[in-house]
Amino acid sequence: MVNDDRVFKALADPTRRLLLDKLFARDGQTLGELEADQEMTRFGVMKHLKVLEEAGLVVTRRSGREKLHFLNPVPIRLIHDRWIDKYTDERHVTALIELKKQLEDES
Repeated sequence: MVNDDRVFKALADPTRRLLLDKLFARDGQTLGELEADQEMTRFGVMKHLKVLEEAGLVVTRRSGREKLHFLNPVPIRLIHDRWIDKYTDERHVTALIELKKQLEDES
């Protein structure tokens, strides 16, 4: 599966978006902290976190016996740059096209 597809799949679920919001508010949370106010089992939260990790939106680090979860905003930014930002300012797009043509002509 293409990484963009994994990111879109991960962002499509409201529970996963909520988990990302929680990590945005306070990075480096344990599974117990992330599941504390969820209306689902620990296993359910773990499954959602796995999807987020596979999409690269969450990275983990061990600290002793704890596994800490951190938000990685880079894939969201790449989606933004590829699918949203390029349509916001036509002048910007035109300038990039001209630069690309110019660089290709010099090669």
